[in-house]
Amino acid sequence: MPRLARLDAPGLLQHVMARGIERRDIFKDNKDRKAFLERLATVLEETQTQCYAWALIPNHFHLLLRTGPTPLSKVMRRLMTGYAVTFNKRHKRSGHLFQNRYKSIVCEEDAYLLELIRYIHLNPIRAGLVNDLRKLDRYRWCGHSAILGNRKNPLIQKPAMSYKQSAISSSGERQKLLAGKTTQDVLLHFGDTLNVARRRYRQFVNNGIDQGTRPELQGGGLVRSAGGDKTGLLGRKKEEREKGDARILGSGDFVLRIIKKGNDSIDDKAMRSVSLEDLISKVCSKFKITLDELVSKRRKRELSRARAVICYLAVDELNYSGEDLARILSISGRGVSDCRDRGQKILDNPKIIYEYLS
Repeated sequence: MPRLARLDAPGLLQHVMARGIERRDIFKDNKDRKAFLERLATVLEETQTQCYAWALIPNHFHLLLRTGPTPLSKVMRRLMTGYAVTFNKRHKRSGHLFQNRYKSIVCEEDAYLLELIRYIHLNPIRAGLVNDLRKLDRYRWCGHSAILGNRKNPLIQKPAMSYKQSAISSSGERQKLLAGKTTQDVLLHFGDTLNVARRRYRQFVNNGIDQGTRPELQGGGLVRSAGGDKTGLLGRKKEEREKGDARILGSGDFVLRIIKKGNDSIDDKAMRSVSLEDLISKVCSKFKITLDELVSKRRKRELSRARAVICYLAVDELNYSGEDLARILSISGRGVSDCRDRGQKILDNPKIIYEYLS
């Protein structure tokens, strides 16, 4: 069965995480990290997506994003697919780089924006990549050092405006430098002047070091949204409890609003649950082939491309198992994996994927 649909709509704050397959490293050295950030900067700018916090750990990454007009699914597809191709080519490997799809949690801004910025930026300390806050202050592979001004912000592709200039520039100019504006938005929560804001922000991060892993910030659901405390839930009838959802971190009222907003969204995955039969029928129609031709042993180019598209969309977009596909397409499990890799290259353009799932 397909997994629970993602919730997405313009303006939502989302904590996004992705791990390497089998928890393997997705960043082997600084060249990999630099390549990832360069791609991230380009994707953010072109899709007008804001990134409030980020941290690169050897086998995973964290991002705190606010989507613009482009759905999160398309933003992440461009980022992860493009990086995987670059990584595989550089390290002479093939196959999946990431473990399944990314995980995303919609977050209530008033309650969690600053908490998540702190949580994400403290990841290098928790992972043992740096020993203390002083070293984190200058650590290159986390957004904390850029907010403090100790490192150039790698997500800014053009010269940034000054702190005061941002307030008087036209909206068009701010759009061009969205990454810089996002950093300034963070600091404005801590003070009206740059030095004061950075000092207070650093103290806020320092206060979080002893808070540990904070599982309530790693996923949604009623218990986690309550800070991990079950006390207020015990003994209460189901109808008396706040609404909870594993995809959302926030109060019951916020959960209800986001579910409605998500259901009203035009995002391709939040709205649809496509059966394998419907997917195969649509792909066959677009490639002008029959089902019998699809499952035959013939090696015609269009048949191979159709199998590849089906395997990629079924596994990566709709979460069907390789066993289901192997049985329906009359190919081996290895064949499904090979087809999926070819399909990933064919469907690098998000517009093409939308055509198949719409």
